[in-house]
Amino acid sequence: MTANSPTILALDFDGVVCDGLIEYFEVAWRTYCQIWSPVNDTPPDDLALRFYRLRPVIETGWEMPILIKALIAGFSDDKILQEWTSITPQILAADNLQAKEVSTKLDNLRDDWIKTDLDGWLSLHRFYPGVIERLKITLASAVQLYIVTTKEGRFVQQLLQQEGLDLPPDAIFGKEVKRPKYETLRELIEKANTQSVSLWFVEDRLKTLQLVQQQSDLDHVKLFLADWGYNTQPEREAGKNDPRIQLISLSHFAHDFSTWL
Repeated sequence: MTANSPTILALDFDGVVCDGLIEYFEVAWRTYCQIWSPVNDTPPDDLALRFYRLRPVIETGWEMPILIKALIAGFSDDKILQEWTSITPQILAADNLQAKEVSTKLDNLRDDWIKTDLDGWLSLHRFYPGVIERLKITLASAVQLYIVTTKEGRFVQQLLQQEGLDLPPDAIFGKEVKRPKYETLRELIEKANTQSVSLWFVEDRLKTLQLVQQQSDLDHVKLFLADWGYNTQPEREAGKNDPRIQLISLSHFAHDFSTWL
C-alpha cells in the first residue's frame, strides 16, 4: 500500500471492522425458526460451523435464514458456494416468501433482542484487533471517515458507541439508503466538492469491488480487498491478480493506518 493518505476513507463494516458471525448465526436461526417452525428449536451440532464457512455467499442480511434453510434442506456446501444466487430464489418461491418479508422479520427480531438484552447482543460481536484504535486515529485526523455497509445503520451505530466511537449518523450509510455501494461512493466524492478527492474503499466482498470497477467515473477510487473478512481463497486469489485491487491483511491494514495519517 502507498503511504500517501486518502482524503476520504470508506469502510465496509461486517468483515472489515466487525466480526459478528456468532450473532449472525443466532439471529438467522431465530428468524429461520419463526418462518419455518421446526419441531426442534435447537440447531443441529454442525450447523453453526457450516454457516460460518459459507458466510461469504451472503450479500445482504436477509439471506442468512435462507442459508440455514438451504443447509437444513440438504444442499451441499459446494453447491451453495457455486450456485447460491439461483438457490435463494428457489427457496423463496417454494414457500411463497418475499425477500422484504424475511428482511423485516430478521430486523424486528434483532430490534427486540437489542431492546430486551442489549449486553447479550453486543457480547456476540467482536471487533478485529487494532481496528477500533485505528478508527479513532482516523477520526482525529483530516481524513473523512465513512462506513458503507449493507447492515442497518442503527445497528452499526450501537456497536461503535459501545466501543466509545461516536461516528455521526451522516457518516454511516447502511441498508436503509437502498442503493448500491458504488452510488454511495459517488455521492461521497460529489459531497466533498473539491478537485483533489482521494477516496480509498476497503471491502471484504470481491463482487462489490468489481461493481465499483465497472463505473468509469470511479476509476480513480483505490480499492482494497480485506483478506480477513468473509471471502474465499479463490476470491482472494482473484483480488490479488487484479491490477486495480489491492489485497491487504489485517496486520498490514492496522499498521499502515498510522502511515496514512
